[in-house]
Amino acid sequence: MPEAPALCEHGAMKRSLCGLLPLVVYALLASFFAAPLRAGPAAIAIPDSHGAEVAEAVLREGGNAIDAAVATAFVLAVTYPEAGNLGGGGFITLHHQGNDRFLDFREAAPERASRDMYLDAQGNYIKDSSLIGHRAAGVPGTVAGLWEAHRLYGTRPWKSLLQPAIRLARDGFVPHPQLIERTREAFADYEGKTNFRDYFGPFAAGDAAQQAFRQPELAATLQRIAERGAQDFYAGRTAQLLVAEMRRGGGLISREDLRRYRAIWRAPLQQAWRGYTLVTAPPPSSGGIALVQLLGMKDVLAAEFKDAPYLSRQYVHLIAEIEKRVFADRAEYLGDPDFFKVPVNALVAPSYLRQRAQQVDRTAISSPTGVKPGLGESLQTTHFSILDAAGNAVSLTYTLNGSFGNGVVVRGAGFLLNNEMDDFSVKPGVPNLYGVVGAAANEIAPRKRMLSSMTPTILLKDGVVQGVLGTPGGSTIFTSVFQTLINLFDHGMTAGEAVAAPRFHHQLLPGTLIIVSRCCNLPEQTRSELTAMGYDVRQNSWEFGDMQVIQRTDSGTLTAASDPRGRGQARVFEVTTPAAAPEKPRSRPAAVAE
Repeated sequence: MPEAPALCEHGAMKRSLCGLLPLVVYALLASFFAAPLRAGPAAIAIPDSHGAEVAEAVLREGGNAIDAAVATAFVLAVTYPEAGNLGGGGFITLHHQGNDRFLDFREAAPERASRDMYLDAQGNYIKDSSLIGHRAAGVPGTVAGLWEAHRLYGTRPWKSLLQPAIRLARDGFVPHPQLIERTREAFADYEGKTNFRDYFGPFAAGDAAQQAFRQPELAATLQRIAERGAQDFYAGRTAQLLVAEMRRGGGLISREDLRRYRAIWRAPLQQAWRGYTLVTAPPPSSGGIALVQLLGMKDVLAAEFKDAPYLSRQYVHLIAEIEKRVFADRAEYLGDPDFFKVPVNALVAPSYLRQRAQQVDRTAISSPTGVKPGLGESLQTTHFSILDAAGNAVSLTYTLNGSFGNGVVVRGAGFLLNNEMDDFSVKPGVPNLYGVVGAAANEIAPRKRMLSSMTPTILLKDGVVQGVLGTPGGSTIFTSVFQTLINLFDHGMTAGEAVAAPRFHHQLLPGTLIIVSRCCNLPEQTRSELTAMGYDVRQNSWEFGDMQVIQRTDSGTLTAASDPRGRGQARVFEVTTPAAAPEKPRSRPAAVAE
């Protein structure tokens, strides 16, 4: 395609507009040669305004949900650096022309990783060793995942989809106050340990909210990826820079680890629920199984919930009791299915969920030591939801794990690395960053993928997308998705009301702790009654959850909502597209050398 006109070389505003010119040109050509035109609604729920602008532009210009997801994910790697990323990984739940698929691009342990790598000579966990610095990083999967999704289902040129991200990294963007606050809070964690301040130091300035934040090294990396695809990240110049950073800081990721990495297509977890079909995440995520368990046990206890008003003491207690059992199963049975046989069918079987629900103590708090696995012998993530006018949907959650990952920026490449190694069971019984424990199923092993709580979910009825949703929040992810679905279906809330409502979370350990999100507390009477019952109810010091929801109402109207806890935007808009033959998945040569 010819280069953009020379006017794009002069002025930030013109460059801003010109960054999308390639997309516009392709859309105009397509509409000229294809007729007739058709109009239909599309919807997006994106965690920041820059991502929302680009997602809408791609859909309006003829791209499908996958095209919009690729462009959005790369933009968030620039403008949402605490979680959007090149150096992390995640999952995509996808509905495309009637087919449901799940793409696992979770990070993997390097070849040199070992089970006890974060323990001292006495077998004790070395504080922060799996969280901060080079050795905390798993092999990144994001670029491989986005390339693979586009390889099979994208319709717009890869290179054009990365132009908005390149422009934002090169020319800069004015940071949101929330990003400035989060960055300043992170300085103390990494000071003297990583090169974090070298790259994010501008956020410390008093006028940070008025100054454009530029990332020239990241812009150059994105330009290489635009031109060479995932090949650059896993076997090209960017791979060289990443490996050099590992050597500089004593990290474990090697050139061979990068060359070997693959995104993996897995069968999504599909479960009937109240006349709908849930399409959600299978292992190595615990999220889908946990979501099905939570929904199933709540339905078993329908009579008890009928007598428990919304957000009452009994309502919160019953859900806490259900969640406790879900986390007991998570700790015992869930891990990477390529290394450990996960009993998925047994864990979501209706008979098993009835048995587990019947164990709930209706009047008292179950002791965590008394809640055993029932079978016989991850906070700063980001999520977005996209539904195109043809009915294709993408629910994508990806992450660095903790906010800003391990705090290490790859010198010369400009992107942060993850600290996902902490999502393994670094030692049985030792809680990770989110207070979750695990067993042998999730212990560290070379090439193994760490257990996750990410729960990108699509809801179908008669093959038509009815909902697209997900959230960040570490171990609170699937409890937040569960409560949002219940808000929509049991309490008749709109999408906006459902994501803005108070959320609370309980897990196996500590046995009496219930946390509530910082913005939206429980009613005072409920808190007092829970405390009298023996619970420790705490409003969390950090916000959990940033729900991004698209819903089709009973009347067929699309609605969308972005969590007010975050800085995102949700939009529903009409898209006019050429009425052409259905898209067909196709294959391109693999990007990464064998």
